[in-house]
Amino acid sequence: MYPELMVIPMREELVRAGIKETRTAEEVDAALAQPGTTLVVVNSICGCAAGKMRPGVRLALANATNQPDHKITVFAGQDREATERARSYFEGNPPSSPAIAILREGKLVYLMQRYIIEQATAQQIAGELVRAFDELCAKTTA
Repeated sequence: MYPELMVIPMREELVRAGIKETRTAEEVDAALAQPGTTLVVVNSICGCAAGKMRPGVRLALANATNQPDHKITVFAGQDREATERARSYFEGNPPSSPAIAILREGKLVYLMQRYIIEQATAQQIAGELVRAFDELCAKTTA
C-alpha cells in the first residue's frame, strides 16, 4: 500500500467526475444492490490509470448522453476489501487494475481490462465507454 497522501489526488480525480468512492465491501454491495446500471471503476496508482483510464472515464462522462444510473470506484492496492468485493462481481475474469465495468442489476454486462486500457489512448477509452453507455445504459421509454 502507498501512503494515503500520495493517492488522494488519484481518488479525487474520479470523485470530482461524479463517481462515488466505495472503500468497504459493504459499500460495494450496497451500491451494486441498487436497481439499474452501475459503472465500477477499479482505480490504480499505475501510469496507465493516470494517463489513460481516469482521463478516458472523465471524458466519457462529460460527453455521454446515456450514462449509468450509478457510478462507483474502488482503489486497487489501497482498499483491498472493497476491491476484492467489486472484482467478485466480475465472475470468470481475472483480477485487473485498472479496469472499468458496467453491471446491470448487479450482473456484469461489460468489462474493460488493463490489457485493453494499456493499448488505448484516453480518447479511445472514452469513445468505447460512450459506445458501451449508449448500448447498455440507454433509458427506455414506454
